[in-house]
Amino acid sequence: MKNKYIAPVLLGVGIAFLLYSCGSTIPEKATAVNNFDKAKYLGKWYEIARLDFKYEKGLNNVTAEYSLNDNGTIKVDNKGYEVEKNKWKQSIGKAKFVEKENIGMLKVSFFGPFYSGYNVIAVDEDYKYALVAGESLKYMWILSRETTIPENIKTAYLKKAQEIGYKTSALVWVKHDKAN
Repeated sequence: MKNKYIAPVLLGVGIAFLLYSCGSTIPEKATAVNNFDKAKYLGKWYEIARLDFKYEKGLNNVTAEYSLNDNGTIKVDNKGYEVEKNKWKQSIGKAKFVEKENIGMLKVSFFGPFYSGYNVIAVDEDYKYALVAGESLKYMWILSRETTIPENIKTAYLKKAQEIGYKTSALVWVKHDKAN
């Protein structure tokens, strides 16, 4: 008698998962970088600014390091210094491309099968600076290969973010005063 409920429950879970997985991964007015070069993007990035959210609250000295996994996905190794607890915090996840590998539209997961949008919407030709949009206007990052960013790049990225609809006045500007 109980077995008759298993199929509908599994079907419901499957449909919910598909709907969640197929949702938009980029804000409406944002466009992911075309001619994206995955190999150039790999390596260590310093978080210069972000829209704060619960997993990064209270963190400074934040870095993200990207490398290839054996299965072709990208390993995401995020680290940050939790100021109040006086300790380092680390999160390891994976990212994969939503469409083609030459389009900077990825989805990232730190929690099993649940993915979130990670969209490179601006990057300089040398892959030294990047503007990354999350799946909505709640998530945005400015990244650099160094702990600082030139004023002209910062201004250009802030302008682009505002045009998309981001509230740049809410950005947290990350301090880099500890080596990790």
